[in-house]
Amino acid sequence: MSQDSHHGKWTISSSDDDDDLPLSGTTKSSTTIPKIEEATVEVKPEPANTPVSSLVIGSEARQSAAANQVNPLKYESSPSLAGKRKKEVSDGSGWTLSDSEDDDGDEKGKSLGNSPKRAPPSPKTKKVKVETERPPSPHGRLYYIDEPEDFFESSIPCLNDPYRFYLNKVTGLDRKYNSGALHIKDILSPLFGTLKESVQFNYCFDIAWMVDQYPSEFRDRPVLVVHGDKREAKARLLQQAKPFPHVRFCQAKLDIAFGTHHTKMMLLWYEEGFRVIITTSNLIRADWYQKSQGMWMSPLFPRLPNGSSDDEGESPTFFKRDLLEYLASYRAPELEEWIQRIREHDLSETRVYLVGSTPGRYVGPDMERWGHLRLRKLLYEHTEPIPGEESWPVIGQFSSIGSLGLDKTKWLTGEFQRTMTTLGKSSVRSAPPLQLVYPSVEDVRTSLEGYPAGGSLPYSIQTAQKQLWLHSFFHRWKANATGRSHAMPHIKTYMRASPDYTQLAWFFVTSANLSKAAWGALEKNNTQVMVRSYELGVLYVPSAFNMKTFPVSGNPFPVSSSSGFTVPFDLPPTCYCLKDQPWIWNIPYNQAPDTHGNIWVPS
Repeated sequence: MSQDSHHGKWTISSSDDDDDLPLSGTTKSSTTIPKIEEATVEVKPEPANTPVSSLVIGSEARQSAAANQVNPLKYESSPSLAGKRKKEVSDGSGWTLSDSEDDDGDEKGKSLGNSPKRAPPSPKTKKVKVETERPPSPHGRLYYIDEPEDFFESSIPCLNDPYRFYLNKVTGLDRKYNSGALHIKDILSPLFGTLKESVQFNYCFDIAWMVDQYPSEFRDRPVLVVHGDKREAKARLLQQAKPFPHVRFCQAKLDIAFGTHHTKMMLLWYEEGFRVIITTSNLIRADWYQKSQGMWMSPLFPRLPNGSSDDEGESPTFFKRDLLEYLASYRAPELEEWIQRIREHDLSETRVYLVGSTPGRYVGPDMERWGHLRLRKLLYEHTEPIPGEESWPVIGQFSSIGSLGLDKTKWLTGEFQRTMTTLGKSSVRSAPPLQLVYPSVEDVRTSLEGYPAGGSLPYSIQTAQKQLWLHSFFHRWKANATGRSHAMPHIKTYMRASPDYTQLAWFFVTSANLSKAAWGALEKNNTQVMVRSYELGVLYVPSAFNMKTFPVSGNPFPVSSSSGFTVPFDLPPTCYCLKDQPWIWNIPYNQAPDTHGNIWVPS
C-alpha cells in the first residue's frame, strides 16, 4: 500500500502493519510476533573479523534468523541486501543488530526466541535464539581506512573550556573542524593522567577494538565493562574478551521488558586522581569514525585528604551525590569499590547536573529521581523565567525514535513538552515552538558514510506509520558551523533557544533518544512513572556558570578563546520541506545512489 504523509509517500507491502514480515526466500511463520511499542534499537556491530551469516534488517529477521544461521543467505545473490552496489558488491564484515525486544519474556512469561519458527533442515540442529541483523558495509573491511597521522592531538586540547563539552573527531573533514575535538585515543592518552583502572559503561562493545584504544603502557590495566547483554549476546561478549584477562564484566539488571543499558560513560582512575567522561558513542570503531558524537569530560578530581568525611568534595550541583546514587542503582557488587573511590575524591569543581534513567516504577518523591521528571525538577529549581519565553523554542535532536502514541498529546506535547518548557517558577502556559532535529533521507544519502549511516538511525516503518503527526515537527540535520553536515548524528542534545537563536536557556547532552523507554512515562493517573532503560547525560544551566543565558558560538571551529557554547548543529534548524522524508531504515531507497554509488534495499 502507499502511505501518504506531509513529507512524501512511502510504498510498502500490504502487511506493513504486521511486525512479522517474511524474508525473501523464507517461509512466513503462522505465529505473530508481538509488536514492540517502546523499544528504541541501536546497531550492535560485531568485530571486524566476524563472518557474514545473513543479510537481514528489520524486525522480520527475528523469525528467520535460526534458519539463516543454518542456511545463510549468500552475500552476492541475496535479494535482501541493504547498501547494495548497483553493479557490484564487495565483501564486508557482519553487523549484528540487537535490541531490547529479546527481553519480552521478562514481562510476558515467554521469550521471543522460544516462539514457533520455521523448522531447521536438520532435526539435530539446536534452535538458535532469534536475533536481528544489519547487513555488512558495502565497502568491505577497507571501509574503515586508517586515520591520518595528524588525526590525534599531540597536546591536551582546550581544557580551559569552561563548559568541557567536546565533539568527536570525524575522519574526512577539513583539519580545522577537528581542532579541539576528541577521539577516544585522546581521552585515554597519558596526557590526561597515569591510568590505573577504568570502567566502561556502554550499550555496544567491540572488546578487541576497545582494548586497542588504550595506549600501550595502559593496555593491560584492569577494565570493568558494564553492559546489558543477556543469553547469547552475553556469551558472545564474554567470548570476545577471552584473549584479554584484564577485562571483567558487570551485567546491568534489566527488570522491565524492552529496556536497554544505553548509558555511555567512562570512569578513569589515575595515580593523579579521578575523571568521568559521559559520551554518546558506543565502544565500536564506526561510532568514532564518521558520525557526529559529543561528550562531557570532567576536570581531574583530586583525592581528598585521609580522614575526610563522605560529604566532602561535593559540587554546588551535587554531582558527587547524584553519581553515587546512579551507580548504587545498579545494585552490583562489582561497582562497590568504584563507589568508594568516588567518595574519596573531590568533585567540587563540577558545574553540570547529572540526569540519569534507571529501570523501574517510581512513586511519590522517587518520581523525580530519574528521566524527564528529574530534568523537570532541575529546570524548576535552577533556571529563571525569561520575558517572552513563550517564543523561545524547545529543540530536541536524536538518532532514534520510539512509539510515542496515536497523537501528539499522548506523551510528546503532554508530559514531555511540559518538562522541556519548564523555566523556574514561570506561570507561562502557552506552548513555545517544538523543533525536532532528525536526518532526512537526503541527509543520509549524501553523508560521508552514505546509506549505511542509516543503520544507526533505526526509525522503523512500523513505528513511523502510526505517528505521522510527529513528522510535522521534524527539521533537517545541518551542521555547517561545525563542519559536520555530512557526519550523521549519533549525538543526542536538547536545549531551549532564544527566538534569534543566539542564546540558550539551558543545554542537555545525553544518551537518551526520543522514546518513552529512555525518558520515562507517567502511569496510573500521573501517580507513577515507569522507566525502562539506563541512560545518562549532563545538564548545563547558566546559573551554575554565573550567567543569565549561554551565548551560542557562531563559529566554534577552529577553537578560539570565544566563550560561546558549541551547539553541534546549525541554528535555527532547517524545517523539512514537502519533498523531505525522515530516514526510515527498513524500507528501500533505490531511486538514487548514495555518495559511494550504493542503494539501500532492506527486503
